[in-house]
Amino acid sequence: MIDKLHYISQAPEEGSHLTAIEKVLRSGGKWIQLRVKEQHEDNVLALAEQANLLCLKYQARLIVNDYPRIALQSGAYGVHLGLDDMPVPEARMILGAERCIGGTANTFEDVLRRADEGVDYIGLGPYHFTTTKKNLSPTLGLEGYIRIMGQIREAGIKIPVIAIGGIERADIDPILSTGIHGIAVSGLLTRSNDLNEEFYVHYSR
Repeated sequence: MIDKLHYISQAPEEGSHLTAIEKVLRSGGKWIQLRVKEQHEDNVLALAEQANLLCLKYQARLIVNDYPRIALQSGAYGVHLGLDDMPVPEARMILGAERCIGGTANTFEDVLRRADEGVDYIGLGPYHFTTTKKNLSPTLGLEGYIRIMGQIREAGIKIPVIAIGGIERADIDPILSTGIHGIAVSGLLTRSNDLNEEFYVHYSR
């Protein structure tokens, strides 16, 4: 089952990916994506192994961004792949049928490609401009989600779709009203010190 609330890790001003992840886990988060850029793969593997131990402690699931082999080696639940990352069929050969593979999409054509590749969920975005990602695809806004979700329903695609990209608290309910499966947030949870388990339970249902 694909959770409806995903946390995409980022290092806070004071702390690390691991301290941010543990804060979210303590508050009730259950789906964590470790997203580490511009570091040597040995460092990413070490972080993934530690992040997976934290997730197991809190009975949560870890997804590793970009690195199928690191997802496998660390014992993570799965991997998330961008449009220019390793092809999904190749990642599936590495990870096997049991582990989860998510894939990014920016257009309905991307959604069709991801469905054909057999991903377990689709990360559709970005919703807003976000500083956490370089080479950002065109933003979709609420109208973009309404349009693409309508096309997805017309095509009979049943793969869970997760909205991603610059999403703040006020955006969540309007996005969910489009019929999308769930949302992924990063800065919202990294910065916040007042989101409690009630928030996670409400948006994870």
